[in-house]
Amino acid sequence: MAAEQARRRLHEEIERVRSGVEEMLAEQPGDHDHPELRRELDAIRDEIHRETRRYVKKRIGKAEKRIDKRIGKLTTQTEQLENRIDRVEQDRQYAEWRLHTNTEQMLDGLLKEVRAIADLLTRTSSR
Repeated sequence: MAAEQARRRLHEEIERVRSGVEEMLAEQPGDHDHPELRRELDAIRDEIHRETRRYVKKRIGKAEKRIDKRIGKLTTQTEQLENRIDRVEQDRQYAEWRLHTNTEQMLDGLLKEVRAIADLLTRTSSR
């Protein structure tokens, strides 16, 4: 972070000095064109632009890698949650089936007992 601020300040200072030199050249009376100085100023401006583009490209690359890593983690977590939901749904369906089956078996048992009691009662009353 400190390096970024220092770099930004350096570029701002270089740009300020370059602009100041261009203003001084423009304010000089007469036709005093300094092609070497202008070429050097243009080279400085071009180098600042190239370095800024490189820096921005590098920072964007790092940010994209961080985002891709986070997306990968979220994808993994999403898959784990989906698997967990599927298991819970299977467990729910099995519990529902087991409850239905056990209730049916219990009712069948009760019905047999009621029939057995009814048979006993009918035998006893027919005597």
